Amino acid sequence: MDDCIFCKILKGESPASFVYRNDKVSAFMDLNPINKGHVLVIPNEHHKRFAGVDNDTVGEMFKVAQKILKSIESSSIACEGANLFVSDGEVAGQEPPHTHLHITPRFKGDGYRMGFSGTDADESSREKLDETAEIIKSAL
Repeated sequence: MDDCIFCKILKGESPASFVYRNDKVSAFMDLNPINKGHVLVIPNEHHKRFAGVDNDTVGEMFKVAQKILKSIESSSIACEGANLFVSDGEVAGQEPPHTHLHITPRFKGDGYRMGFSGTDADESSREKLDETAEIIKSAL
């Protein structure tokens, strides 16, 4: 995609600090890191949404993320934990519109809070959870 910054990075048209590259995925440092060692793993093929990425590439993204996280933990960065997450779609805060997996090293007292406070959607009863599970299962 011509106007995608990640596609431009992959073509060498924009700079990036690469950590890893292969035929399916690439990983580079986040330009606006939450913490030292914040890495993005992306499919080399442009996909706006996670569901559009083929299974082999999704698997490769997570294998590479695991490998990078092990490297971060054993390096001088030596994080105490990590968040791995994908924001999928504009309403989820995805930016840019190219699927990517964040590897965010965490340190005690780093001040970053990634919380899930829930919503007003009354989904906490077992009955409602079971109903929602059935909706999802029937669509699989």
